[in-house]
Amino acid sequence: MQFGRDRRHKRYRKLEEAEKAETPEKPEAPGKPDNPDNPETPDNPDNPETPEKPESPEKPADPDWKDLYTRLLADFDNFKKRTARDREDTYRYAESDILRDILPVVDNLALALSSAKDRDEPFVKGVRLVYDTLLGALKDHGAEPFESVGQPLDTEKMEAIAHLPSDTVAEGVVSNEAKRGWTLKGKVLRAAQVVVSAGKPAEAAEEAHAEQPAANSEQTTAKSE
Repeated sequence: MQFGRDRRHKRYRKLEEAEKAETPEKPEAPGKPDNPDNPETPDNPDNPETPEKPESPEKPADPDWKDLYTRLLADFDNFKKRTARDREDTYRYAESDILRDILPVVDNLALALSSAKDRDEPFVKGVRLVYDTLLGALKDHGAEPFESVGQPLDTEKMEAIAHLPSDTVAEGVVSNEAKRGWTLKGKVLRAAQVVVSAGKPAEAAEEAHAEQPAANSEQTTAKSE
């Protein structure tokens, strides 16, 4: 009996040795290098070739929300005021286009009355009545004529169509009116077309003679050059 157990134990030992021979050895885990002073080691902080970590970008500062809100509120308030003012001007001068179209009719009636010989004639009286009615309607809508003769030239209300010498009117003053000017609620509806005095004829002639030699000398200089 003892002999049989020994044989079985020998057989088991042979099988265990055969299994160990067939089992591959596991590779050893890589450890730290033997030479820690090796400059090629990536963990060495003294290695100049070690790549540096990129710096994280700075976080932008938060905007001043209170200041932005104040500015936006001020802009919106200005927008409301400007819109209200534009709307009021639109309502206030809405009839300016049609009134401007009626003004030539008023001019023609005034011209007809000024050229009438007999002012007591019924036809002339009828034209006068129509003219006065139109003037009253325009005035009810805020349109009124303004005087320009004898006034200094105002480029915002007057349009100079000629400069003529005058014995009685000073230089720069309106001497005659070709077309009457009108305003609508304080705003110019139509500019007046006027003739502006250039001063007395003698003074105007002297100024013209004084300007002519200067112009001739400039032309001569230009030709010589």
